[in-house]
Amino acid sequence: MLKKSINKLVGLKKDDFDLLVKSGQIQLQPARLIPSHKTGDEMALTSIFMTTLRLVKEYRDNIFKAIKLSRAGRVYFYTEACFPDINKCRIDGLAIVVTKGVIADAAFFEMKNKNNQIDINQIQSYLEISKKLKVNKLVTISNEFTSEPKVSPIKIRVPKNTSLLHFSWTYLITVGQLLLFKNDTNIEDEDQVEIMSEALHYFENPASGISGYTKMKSGWKDLCEAIRAQKPIKVADDYLEDALLSWYEEEKDMALLLSRKLGVLVKSSTRTPASIKSDTKRIIKDHRISGLLSIKNAVSDIKISSDFERRLVSMSIKLTPPLDKGNKAKITWITKQLEKCNKKSPEGFGKLMSEIWIEADIKFAKEHIKVKLTDIESLIELTDGKIIQGYNVAIRRSFGAKFASTKGYIQMIEAMLLEYYELIVQHMSTWTKPAPKIINE
Repeated sequence: MLKKSINKLVGLKKDDFDLLVKSGQIQLQPARLIPSHKTGDEMALTSIFMTTLRLVKEYRDNIFKAIKLSRAGRVYFYTEACFPDINKCRIDGLAIVVTKGVIADAAFFEMKNKNNQIDINQIQSYLEISKKLKVNKLVTISNEFTSEPKVSPIKIRVPKNTSLLHFSWTYLITVGQLLLFKNDTNIEDEDQVEIMSEALHYFENPASGISGYTKMKSGWKDLCEAIRAQKPIKVADDYLEDALLSWYEEEKDMALLLSRKLGVLVKSSTRTPASIKSDTKRIIKDHRISGLLSIKNAVSDIKISSDFERRLVSMSIKLTPPLDKGNKAKITWITKQLEKCNKKSPEGFGKLMSEIWIEADIKFAKEHIKVKLTDIESLIELTDGKIIQGYNVAIRRSFGAKFASTKGYIQMIEAMLLEYYELIVQHMSTWTKPAPKIINE
């Protein structure tokens, strides 16, 4: 029997695909929920993840939507995919979408766990295979964080019309956990709920090799020390880029942490080449970096800022006071808001009080008027003859030596975020202008 050469996957008939598998021109294994590989092996992780996609519809829909893989048709999931006539290397995972007997879409998956990082040479080979087989999606998964799926942890030239996407394992776990919360994105089928729970149990076990973002890059510490020593910082300095990427990764990690606590997906700042450039300039000029966490139905986005020079972290939300009242009433309004927070958690709020600052946004003024919560009454005198049009309610915390610690910084900022949200943010509300009323002449 003459061998049929393989020059594509997308566009290939499923029957022909099966024949190529039978002839050995395509070598692969069906994904199993209970693989024969030992716990902690990357292939065990691949098999469980791919099978969870196959068995849990809502989980599959979430991931496929993120990578823009077609959801119309029957999907088949495989591990250890190899195409010897093209390249003898094995790709960890393969998903094919079959519509009317033809492979309409496909994606390759490359998995890493523990401290293993995405390998640029490996990905280069996979991209070449993808191009030859007309598979335009390659998804990498590891413990490395990126600001969004379309950002890769490696710098590599990607062929035209091909997408190189990346997920952290923490993100994939968070998506699964959100599906188990009681909300409008629940998994409908009870058996699929159990499967999702079992998969998460494996993913969250340290033996699986999955870990969260626990350590900033070494460039973070180098940047802190350079600023401390008042050394000039240049765009070309390697540690500057390392520190910036560390910040983006930690920002994403904080968003996922808050997502798991709240049961809704929290979004971190979207990064573009322009924003990366401006962030670099800001670090060099002001020795600061900041970002936003956006939470559905929360009173405001949370702005998080790190000051390298003072080794201080601040978090703040914006509130609009009653704009139809005078300054004294506006100050009373914000005071009552914070009194409400105090009543909800007197002990925790009491410990936080010395770190709370109120920033009054003054109409036509370039800078806010800032006072400590304990001195809020002084706002009446400070804003005399001015118009308050908004507030920032912020907490500021000195991290001291821990600011330059690659592990200590993460521990402190994540604890601070949860404390800030629980004690202040979730209890605050903003003023909205009343609806206009009909006037009877």
